[in-house]
Amino acid sequence: MKEILYLEIPTPDTNAVKIYLQQDWNPTKGKKLITPDGIRLQFFSDSKTEEKNPLQEFSIFIWSLQRTTYLKVFQWQEKYTPQSQEIKQNLTQSLQNKFPQQYPIPPDIDLSKQSIFDTLEAYYPQTVHFFKKFPQGEYDLTRAYWWEKKWRDSVNNPQIPPQVIFPQSQATTSEKPTFDLIYLGGALGVIHAAVMAQKGYKVLLIERLPFGRMNREWNISRQEFQSLIELGLFNSEEFEDLIAQEYQDGFNKFFDGNNPPHLKAEILHTPTVLNIALKSEKLLKMCGEKLLNAGGTIWDETEFIRGDITPQKAILKVVNLTNNEFTEVTGRLIIDAMGTASPIAWQLNKGKTFNSVCPTVGAVIEKGCFSSEVWDDQYGDVLNSHGDISRGRQLIWELFPGENDDLTFYLFHYHEVHPDNPGSLLEMYEDFFTIIPEYRRCKMENLIWKKATFGYIPGHFSLNSSDRLVSFDRILAIGDAASLQSPLVFTGFGSLVRNLGRLTDLLDTALKYDLLRGKDLTQIRAYQSNTSVTWLFSKGMMVKTGTIFPPERVNSMLNTFFGILAQEPEEIANTFIKDRTNWLLFNRLALKAAFQNPTMLFWIFEMAGIKDLFRWLISYFTFTFDAFLRFILMGWFPTLLNKIKPWLQANNPALWLQFLSFYYRMKALENILVNSKK
Repeated sequence: MKEILYLEIPTPDTNAVKIYLQQDWNPTKGKKLITPDGIRLQFFSDSKTEEKNPLQEFSIFIWSLQRTTYLKVFQWQEKYTPQSQEIKQNLTQSLQNKFPQQYPIPPDIDLSKQSIFDTLEAYYPQTVHFFKKFPQGEYDLTRAYWWEKKWRDSVNNPQIPPQVIFPQSQATTSEKPTFDLIYLGGALGVIHAAVMAQKGYKVLLIERLPFGRMNREWNISRQEFQSLIELGLFNSEEFEDLIAQEYQDGFNKFFDGNNPPHLKAEILHTPTVLNIALKSEKLLKMCGEKLLNAGGTIWDETEFIRGDITPQKAILKVVNLTNNEFTEVTGRLIIDAMGTASPIAWQLNKGKTFNSVCPTVGAVIEKGCFSSEVWDDQYGDVLNSHGDISRGRQLIWELFPGENDDLTFYLFHYHEVHPDNPGSLLEMYEDFFTIIPEYRRCKMENLIWKKATFGYIPGHFSLNSSDRLVSFDRILAIGDAASLQSPLVFTGFGSLVRNLGRLTDLLDTALKYDLLRGKDLTQIRAYQSNTSVTWLFSKGMMVKTGTIFPPERVNSMLNTFFGILAQEPEEIANTFIKDRTNWLLFNRLALKAAFQNPTMLFWIFEMAGIKDLFRWLISYFTFTFDAFLRFILMGWFPTLLNKIKPWLQANNPALWLQFLSFYYRMKALENILVNSKK
């Protein structure tokens, strides 16, 4: 028996595929026999006479997994026959014509006439059924719906983003601004705001939701959280109190049931990657308290409307959502921490969509819902897949133990943003609630649902340190609004925490010397050339809209690289997974992967295309140049910088800010080298 064809048919209606094969599909040759899961196709030496023993026979069967349909064709005789190629081509083309790739759009709704549950039940029955079991299910599903609608609108109308920032050539009033810093967005914003308030700046935080609410959980490692301790935002005792759970080991394993033997991989163990689940809402509330204790101010349930930028200050217009009262407030600098759909970020970048996004859905479930044979809460899944490409996406799971031994699940996929297919949260949730039992054996009705977690996590494939605008006069974006984080970590929280010391020092310098023009503020960014170059890795995890790849393609690529990491010392794997790879390590692992799986080079070309490969080469040359500069400069440059600091700060603070930014860029690479040797 020999496998000659493996296809994914992008429909959850497996029965419709079976009916088509058994009743409607007409092969050009052969006798069709019905089987419980498909058909058999027999070929005889004499087409006019049915002999007892066919010259050739094909078994065609289908099955359902991940809310889609898969098909395989096996040839019973090992010897090649002309019918093999003919059957492959005919069947593939017929199925693609009958079941084309589709990208459903959520319906328009009017919540004044019926509830979100009644409206969406016909489209997303599993999603509605289980959201009814969440404590705030109706509210959370409404938020997920509107978030998707807003995201789709921003992607589908990239050339006409609404103007919310209005430059003014003259000051409207001579009064000094009320605040030094105004943060828009209270999740990532409050962490940075609390640090700056403790440094003596007058800070206002504006949050659209009730302050402290989160629709995601945060995981981190001890090493990464240390930056918050070093900045004085938390002490060690407070950090321990913020730990919801610390697991013993994290697993990385991708489905390899359809991979050839040399592309199967062992489990990659990463015990210090995202191994600490934080009490996210408690973290926010503590940061809020520290902000208030340092003299800061919080306006929650308040929405940003517009900003007027004058030479002396920024004037913001906001509305209180509880009483619809409009207010104007002034500040020296606006910090945009509004995340993926920030209207400021869209305007600054002229409506240019993010290069990629991770539509992410999930939930927190109560402890004890899984038997010990299914899952031990001392372990986590960092990256896991249990099937191949599904409806144009490689679905990936994360599972983390949380507070009180609860479990937090995430289901996501790496996605190239496209107007016809922006990425759907509601489709992902329908998958999520359908396929959890495939991922972890359980009875869905026995699970106790505590919280929904969802969002769009953006990524930008930076060619260099200035190809995406994160600043304007008196405006600076951080976190997901800046979207400079790595494609592997893919979270504004991780990027912010890792770079908080760097961003804080640079911002403090800019504020002290009133360097608040766009060209100065652009020095304050979390860009690192080493994380930029690894975007090719995530590119290989995306299926372009309208394209069809072999179902096992992404898992084959992931198993190639993660299999290599599994054979490396633990510190090497941690270095790569945490996006701290250096030039030598990156090149060594890339060459090793190419040697083990030479076809991967063609796969990458096929999935990325010539344009993106050229863009990646630019990123790679930047990475190489940075590594060369670090090697040449870091032995003496820091000493020189300390010597010239007093004179340069006093005589040319703008140049000092540029030197300091360059130093941190080189320092980041130096820390990578140090950490990779530990």
